[in-house]
Amino acid sequence: MDKCCIRIARKEFDILHRHLFPGDGDEHGAVLLASISETKKKFTLCVREVHPAEEGSDYIEGKIGYRALAPRFIHRLITRARDERFVYLAVHNHGSDREVSFSSIDLASHERGYPALLQIAKGMPVGALVCGRRSMQADIWMPSGSRLELDHAAVVGTTRQRLTPSSRSSRTAIAGYYDRQIRMFGKLGQAALADACVGVIGLGGIGSIVVEYLARLGVGNFILVDDDRVEESNLSRIVGAAASDALSKAAKVKVAQRLILQCNPHAKTHLIKGDVARESIAKTLVDCDYLFLAADSMRARLVFNALVHQYFIPGVQLGSKIRSDSEGHLIDVMSANRPVRPGDGCLWCNQLIDQNQLAKEAKTDEERKAQSYGVEEPNPSVISLNAISASHAVNDFLLDYLELRPEHPLFYEHFHLLSGKQSLVTPRRDNDCPECSQSGLRYGRADSVALPCMEG
Repeated sequence: MDKCCIRIARKEFDILHRHLFPGDGDEHGAVLLASISETKKKFTLCVREVHPAEEGSDYIEGKIGYRALAPRFIHRLITRARDERFVYLAVHNHGSDREVSFSSIDLASHERGYPALLQIAKGMPVGALVCGRRSMQADIWMPSGSRLELDHAAVVGTTRQRLTPSSRSSRTAIAGYYDRQIRMFGKLGQAALADACVGVIGLGGIGSIVVEYLARLGVGNFILVDDDRVEESNLSRIVGAAASDALSKAAKVKVAQRLILQCNPHAKTHLIKGDVARESIAKTLVDCDYLFLAADSMRARLVFNALVHQYFIPGVQLGSKIRSDSEGHLIDVMSANRPVRPGDGCLWCNQLIDQNQLAKEAKTDEERKAQSYGVEEPNPSVISLNAISASHAVNDFLLDYLELRPEHPLFYEHFHLLSGKQSLVTPRRDNDCPECSQSGLRYGRADSVALPCMEG
């Protein structure tokens, strides 16, 4: 049977888990409504809504099995799924922990009921999930007649919890190469890094440091996006760049690939020399497990922010900023590490996406000159400042992706080097935000809404 993946934000998963496992040792049920992300490599369901089934009215004694969802509850949600183009997923729990599977009674009930649900759904898949305390299995019925089981589910909060139908043994790591870090997070952690797919947007001063750190950690799969080439002024801060790269105007993605393979010859790289604000390029990132935004354009911020909230991909926006007064005296020297998660840390809510700047970036240099915008001078950039942002972001990725620390509040980190102060900023959250709130049109919608991109 072919496989599928599931992504669910921590807030929705906690609602589901508390309902299924209230401490009474009994079976409980719910319905999830999910959106589809489909690429050549993966079929992923992003869970947007959780509907717990109330005991005695929505979840009742079964005629054949132990318990079942009530027909009225099913009808209300399967018709909503049909009308909103969601995938209907019926959920119940078993008392197991790290391994779970459907019973023969469960599967027989799917055979009886799901052909009729497929007809009601009018072209949308339907399916079921069964949950252990730390495990999950799926039986997804496709309109084509095929069925999918679960590869894994990702619970995306500040940490990333991975749920599978059963515990998996790790593939053999290169013991000598990774010995010292395996002593920290084990062979299972090293195998998880080797399986991870990370997207890095921007391969300049910060992005080049990020890819070296990730490659040396053993991350196995990279999608690299940058439309720029190496210039002489880049050589002081792009890790891995040589004078010959500036002379030949080498693409930054090619320099990053060379650096990655020097650090990790087993890594796989997908190079995209282009603007992430183009839809065809942005869509290549939807299968990533984690995103690093190291580009400084507002268009890149807009698309990155949408990918996080629309496809439930955890990510981080990195940057450094140097400000001087009119006489050239330094006012602030700052590095930033801003994690973004589904429904939290939104760049739009926190006024980190400037609409005026977006409008300027949409114009050519000639158009900006004609409209008196001017062509902006490049910002100051220093490798040591970039390394602060990169190292903290990669450390957060390591600790959260491998679940080496518990779920924790999300903060932006700002490092002010002149004053020697570090500030932890609680990101603002707008309950009516069109990008990150459930009342908006983007949250968890995956392929059903367009990304905020240019065509092409």
